[in-house]
Amino acid sequence: MADYKKTIDFIKSVYGNKDFTPLAVPVFVGNEKKYLNECIDTTFVSSVGKFVDRFEEEMAKYTGAKRAVVCVSGTNALHISLLLAGVKQDDEVLTQALTFIATCNALSYIGAHPVFIDVDRSTMGLSPDALKEWLAKNAEVRKNTRVTDLHKSQNFAYKEDKLACYNKNTGRRIKACVPMHSFGHPVRIEEIAAICKEWHIELVEDAAESIGSTYKGKHTGTFGKVGAISFNGNKTITTGGGGMMLFNDEELATYAKHIITQAKILHRWEFCHDHIGYNYRMPNINAAIGCAQLENLDRYVVSKREVAVKYAEFFKNVDGIDFFTEPENCFSNYWLNVVILKNKDAQLDFLQQTNDNGVMTRPIWELMNRLPMFENCETDGLKNTVWFADRVVNIPSSVRL
Repeated sequence: MADYKKTIDFIKSVYGNKDFTPLAVPVFVGNEKKYLNECIDTTFVSSVGKFVDRFEEEMAKYTGAKRAVVCVSGTNALHISLLLAGVKQDDEVLTQALTFIATCNALSYIGAHPVFIDVDRSTMGLSPDALKEWLAKNAEVRKNTRVTDLHKSQNFAYKEDKLACYNKNTGRRIKACVPMHSFGHPVRIEEIAAICKEWHIELVEDAAESIGSTYKGKHTGTFGKVGAISFNGNKTITTGGGGMMLFNDEELATYAKHIITQAKILHRWEFCHDHIGYNYRMPNINAAIGCAQLENLDRYVVSKREVAVKYAEFFKNVDGIDFFTEPENCFSNYWLNVVILKNKDAQLDFLQQTNDNGVMTRPIWELMNRLPMFENCETDGLKNTVWFADRVVNIPSSVRL
C-alpha cells in the first residue's frame, strides 16, 4: 500500500486548507449581489428580464457563436440540441461511455439509443480514429427513409438530408454524434466534424464542462450544429443551475428560444402555442449571476491553469501518478484536474486515503455501458475508456484567488 501523505499535504497547501479541501466550489467576487438586488428591486426574477438577454449576447460574443440561448440546465440544453439536430425515437446517437449521465439522459428523453465509441488517450474524449473505424465496419449511407419537415413555426422549417447514415447491424438511422470535452479538455473536434459530414451525421457538442476552452483558437461548442454548456454550481462559472445552447444558425437559435418558452406565440393577452414546447427558460435571477460570473471568467480560467501548472510540476516527482495536461492544439480551462494512477489497483487506495484525510477526490463517472439502462447498448470494445475508468481520479480544482 502506497503512502500518499506528501500528495495530500501538497494539495492542502495549494488551497491553504488544513482540515478539508473540496473538489470544486463556486467563487463569487464580482457583481453577483448587485445584479441580484437589481432583479429583486425591479421584480423581474423569472424568465423575462434584461439579464437573460444580456447573458445570451455576452456569451455569444465570448464564444464566437452567432447566437446563444440560455435554459435551465445543461441537460435541457443537450435535450433541445438533439431535437434540433433532428434526432427522433429509435434513432441512434454515437457518443462516449466516459461521460456524465446527462449526455445519455438527454437522448433517452427522445427515445434514441446511444452507441458507445472509444476515447483517445490524449484527450479523454471521443476518438475520431475509433469513430471512423466503427463507421467503416458497421454503417452505410443510403436514402433517408425518415425525411420529414420536423417543425413549422415562426417561419422555421427544418428539412432533413435526402441521404442518411444507417447501422447495418440494427437497421436504425444514426442521426447524431455527441462528443464530450471531458473535464474541459477539447477533443479532436475538427476531425470528428469532418467524419460526421462525410457520413451525413449531425454533430452536437457536449461542451458542458468546457467554457473557456478552445481548439485551435476556436471555442468549444461552436464546431457543430449546436453546442451545449452547463452552468451548474461546480462549473468554472455558475448561474446556480443553468445551461446554454450555442448556434451558428440564427434561425435555428430563434426557434430554440421559442420552443423552450412553451412555444408561445407573442401576443399582448392571448395564450396561443404552435408546437409542443418546454418550460426550459432560464430565470432572470440566474442570468444575473451568470452576467456577473462571466465578467470574471478569464480571471477564473487563469487561476485554474495556474493550479494545473503547480500540480503538473509536483506530480513529475511522484512515482506511480501522472498528471493529465491539455492536448495538442488545445487551450483547456482545466475544469477538473485529473491524475492517472499507473497501477489500476492503486485507485481505490488513493481515493480512500485522500478522502479519509480531508481532500475530496472522485473517480471518473461510472461508465455509461455499465449502468443498467445502457448495459445492452452497442460498443466498440472501449479499450481506452476502460483503461481510464480504472485509473483516473479527479483532485481539487476550485478557482484560487
